Amino acid sequence: MTATRNDLLLPKFATMLALQDAMNRAVDADWRERDRAWFRAIWIECAELMEHYAGWKWWRRAEPDLDQVMLEIVDIWHFGLSLHLGLEPDRDRAAATLAVQWRAPLPAANFHDAVEQLALCALRERRFLVGAVPVLLEYLNRDFDDLYRAYVGKNVLNIFRQDHGYRHGTYRKLWQGREDNEHLIEILRALDADDSGFQQAIYAALEQRYAADTGE
Repeated sequence: MTATRNDLLLPKFATMLALQDAMNRAVDADWRERDRAWFRAIWIECAELMEHYAGWKWWRRAEPDLDQVMLEIVDIWHFGLSLHLGLEPDRDRAAATLAVQWRAPLPAANFHDAVEQLALCALRERRFLVGAVPVLLEYLNRDFDDLYRAYVGKNVLNIFRQDHGYRHGTYRKLWQGREDNEHLIEILRALDADDSGFQQAIYAALEQRYAADTGE
């Protein structure tokens, strides 16, 4: 797993926390006061993660969909950041805590074991086990930079969905016969995550594809 220097880790954690706060506010302006059950969303997403990773159903053959696995990890990361921000509103301190926990990955026998530890921590302690995520990424031959790229992309997609009627049921998730997540994966492959206009470029590319399919 490629290491990411501390001087790059902290600002990227801070960026992700800021994006998560903005996304939560787009859904509920008073999201902190609502005290959502982020821990529950984490363990439910863990089951979806297992489905895409495959290999646990010994009674049938299944191949993992690693792109979708990555997006499921990102979904878990969204909820984990939200839980983290609920406990520590100061983003600088929250970023520092995340960095420390990231640098202490938990021991896990295999991918499934890491997922189950993540789910168990959410169920028993109502806490986000940050140290499980670098382990999951290592089993996928991915690293922090891959997580950052995918997270920012999914965050922009979530905002795009809200802007186009997701909460009111008017948003169309299928474009040209494929889910918006699949379009996002293609878009991210063509963009530089370290570019200052990364977020804006993702949104513009989503807008172009969505308009081509829906005429909006």
